[in-house]
Amino acid sequence: MEHNLRRLLPLLGAIISRDIKKANISVTNRCNLKCRTCNIWRTYVHRPQAASKELTVEDYELFFDNFDFWNWISFTGGEPFLNFRLLLKVTEKAHELKIPSTFVETNCFWSIDDKTAREKLTLLKDAGLNGILISVNPFILEYVPFERTERAIRISEKIFDENVVIYQESFRHQIETLGVEDTLSFEAYLQRVGVRTLYYMELLPMGRACYKLGDLYRRYPAQQFFGQSCREELMRDWHIHIDNYGNYITGYCGGISLGNAGDLESLRHINLDEKPILDALVTDLRKIHELAVQEFGYKELREGYVSKCHLCVDIRKHITQQTDEFEELSPVEFYRQLG
Repeated sequence: MEHNLRRLLPLLGAIISRDIKKANISVTNRCNLKCRTCNIWRTYVHRPQAASKELTVEDYELFFDNFDFWNWISFTGGEPFLNFRLLLKVTEKAHELKIPSTFVETNCFWSIDDKTAREKLTLLKDAGLNGILISVNPFILEYVPFERTERAIRISEKIFDENVVIYQESFRHQIETLGVEDTLSFEAYLQRVGVRTLYYMELLPMGRACYKLGDLYRRYPAQQFFGQSCREELMRDWHIHIDNYGNYITGYCGGISLGNAGDLESLRHINLDEKPILDALVTDLRKIHELAVQEFGYKELREGYVSKCHLCVDIRKHITQQTDEFEELSPVEFYRQLG
């Protein structure tokens, strides 16, 4: 027990000392796109009942009360603008608590004309929102006409001034240079700019990207990643995520919950003896591989894995298909939409 606790001390210390600076909070899992790198595009298509599990305004208020020391909150999704009413309410609450910086992240699908874009952004500004992060990349370009993205950027800069983050700026300039105003498929995009352009993209080989973009990477057998762990990712103590079911998630490790963000006391007393998957991940990937093979009949992918994250998520996906006994593998919807 003492050894287990020691491995979690950096994160627990950050929670207890109120030293976590940035939180990404999801306000919905709904999304109208099917980006190849995203893990949540079909949650409510195949599991409409999951929508009833989404958090209420009161739930978010509890998070803000528990974590009123946050310096930065970024409202995410899904696509936050698909739950615009809730987005407004949680923005107002964060403003009441005087959280220094609140942003929203968006794919800009809603920016259909100047009037609509200006009205929505003004409502958010009046509710206390400090800024906006606009996602620009070739995966969103497959679904959102680029003229909508450009409109959202232009009007956002008027309303939020310098508090407009374009992620990623290099792709904005590239797409502008291509003269694209409508949508463009990823294949057509690569034909025009070449595969080398991906070297400049923050394209993390994890989650759904491992399955949809795996051909872009070299593959390795599982044993290549033995001796490595996910400790650094899971112990991140400055930037965390809370999904719209209330799961407290560190780093970018979707589908791994440290507990209920509404129950601060439970996060202060994480017992790895009661969370064997989490224990394996912070120790050695060999350990979760052996568990999956011996107890759940896991078979390695013949073609291999593009990263340790690919091995990890594929094992976790297999385990959730066999059992629901591991609370830390939440939400289960994450694993149903990886393919």
